[in-house]
Amino acid sequence: MTAFGTGAWWRRIAPAALVGSLTLASWSGAALGADKITIGALRFTSHAPTFIAYERGYFKAEGLDVEIKFFQAAQPIAVAIASGDIDFGVTALTGGFYSLADKGAVKVIGGLYAEQPGHPGMAILASNQAYAAGLKSPADLKGRSWAMTQQGSSFHYVAGMLSRKHGFALSDLGLKPLQKVGSMIGAVKSGQVDAMAMVPHVAIPLDKAGAAKIIGWVRDLGDYQVTTIFTSTRNTTRNPDLVRRFMRAYVRGIADYRNTMLDQSRDPAATEAMVDIIHKYVYSDRPREKAAPPIKAGSVFMSANAALNVKDVARQLAWFQQAGLAPKTLTMEEMVDTRFAPTN
Repeated sequence: MTAFGTGAWWRRIAPAALVGSLTLASWSGAALGADKITIGALRFTSHAPTFIAYERGYFKAEGLDVEIKFFQAAQPIAVAIASGDIDFGVTALTGGFYSLADKGAVKVIGGLYAEQPGHPGMAILASNQAYAAGLKSPADLKGRSWAMTQQGSSFHYVAGMLSRKHGFALSDLGLKPLQKVGSMIGAVKSGQVDAMAMVPHVAIPLDKAGAAKIIGWVRDLGDYQVTTIFTSTRNTTRNPDLVRRFMRAYVRGIADYRNTMLDQSRDPAATEAMVDIIHKYVYSDRPREKAAPPIKAGSVFMSANAALNVKDVARQLAWFQQAGLAPKTLTMEEMVDTRFAPTN
């Protein structure tokens, strides 16, 4: 009798066994590669690379099965990352984020929307009532009320930038936390609050419709890394390959956006195709012909390759700490992981 695996019996079944093994291995590899992740986002044009990478299959190409979960403000996205409800977030840094970073729960891994001269960005808006009463420029904000989502939000930080530039104390502004962006817009339109900062795809149509007045631009206040890309510390330490795959897909979405939306005259057909993608997520309740103009007007600057402006992020952290809105113990090294995107 021959030894097991060397006789005729084994020769007959070996090819089938090998094929079966290869098929199982291929199936298992595909299953392991299709990691399910959830991305937290706002329905803003500044989140367009998320939508582009999803719609054009860039996440799938990296073996990622993506769900997009929408929020009404930035701060809850950081909380959802820390709790494990979502895996990646793309939004502004907030007091809540800093507290969670200090606890070792979240990490910044890249940059996205930044204020740049020559590009659309956040506008400073005055209510019609406040404008009629003399609020004609950001220098006139002293003694006025200011809408924001929450204490420690990016809108709070912009108020701090404005007070610093124009020589009045932040306490000279009546800060009104309204929890949601929609509530901010409603309060300024109705005149219940005097002013706010708002992204261009919202601000420009409000001004054109006569619902509020643009009195300045955040880009005039200097460098500002408005949004960052972040994830859980657990992901960066236990599954860095997942983070790298996410970032590769996301960078492709950024590149498509930059190539098309930052110079819309270069390829009008490509611009319209990208508006179609963004419209699925931004102003999706409006007819396309009404949604397209503000989407185009809201084409903010996106950092190439998700590069992070670490100098400005450090400035932001210092301001939040000085304002008592971030832990004094938090350091940039604890908050930022620079392995996944370039820095500048």
